[in-house]
Amino acid sequence: MIFTRTLLKRHSVLPGFDLALGFTLLYISCVVLIPLSAAFLKTATMSSTAFWEAVSSPRVVASYRLTFGASFAAALVNAVFGLVVAWVLVRYEFPLKRVVDALVDLPFALPTAVAGIALTALYAGNGWIGQFLPFKVSFTPLGVFVALTFIGLPFVVRTVQPVLEDLHQEVEEAAATLGADRWQTFAKVVFPVLTPALLTGFALAFARALGEYGSVIFIAGNMPMVSEITPLLIITKLEQYDYPGATAIACVMLVAAFALLLAINGLQAWTRSRQGR
Repeated sequence: MIFTRTLLKRHSVLPGFDLALGFTLLYISCVVLIPLSAAFLKTATMSSTAFWEAVSSPRVVASYRLTFGASFAAALVNAVFGLVVAWVLVRYEFPLKRVVDALVDLPFALPTAVAGIALTALYAGNGWIGQFLPFKVSFTPLGVFVALTFIGLPFVVRTVQPVLEDLHQEVEEAAATLGADRWQTFAKVVFPVLTPALLTGFALAFARALGEYGSVIFIAGNMPMVSEITPLLIITKLEQYDYPGATAIACVMLVAAFALLLAINGLQAWTRSRQGR
């Protein structure tokens, strides 16, 4: 025990390790652990039958299907195009590059309600983009996918971009001198290095999309069994004073979020091991 305390103090950058650690644990408990535990404690008052009925009704299952399906599809699209955006920002010089780079972070800074209203106005039947489309986007499940794609792009770009910056072009030039064409260079030299970061960005975008609410409710239409997302269903049950039902669904989403966090931490550890850290 004494050796462990000495070792921790030896590697501590700031003084007051015991006090700082205690404050950190207290702060995390008050802000994160206690509120999340309240949801599980409230759900524990339900019988197993009532819990199963609350989380497996047809309306709830339909919201799961839309939320997880649209989130996965949006994260997958962002993984592809986020890689392209990061590649352009790192590998090329062009006018207004800094402006484009700043626009990538716009979904971070923009209030989600503003994003939802803007996307709805753009993709509505009489919107700037929607009027030229042969199909309907706003107030459909496709609108949910569009909103989740919008808010998830920065996670992929900002995760892949630093890895690309550390990957010097000399590596690609060396592959070219050995006879590799551009596709072989990307597939066998560049992409294996980017894979851990790309998977991490995908997982972050997926996790962010699962809990998105503000930008989705305006463009989704919120039709039960059609375009109703799980976070909205939780709010609906709270407004109906169905607190056990709301916390039961919230617990399902929390378990999914914890599983994603474990996956993200595993991917980050894999990234560090691949980079030799």
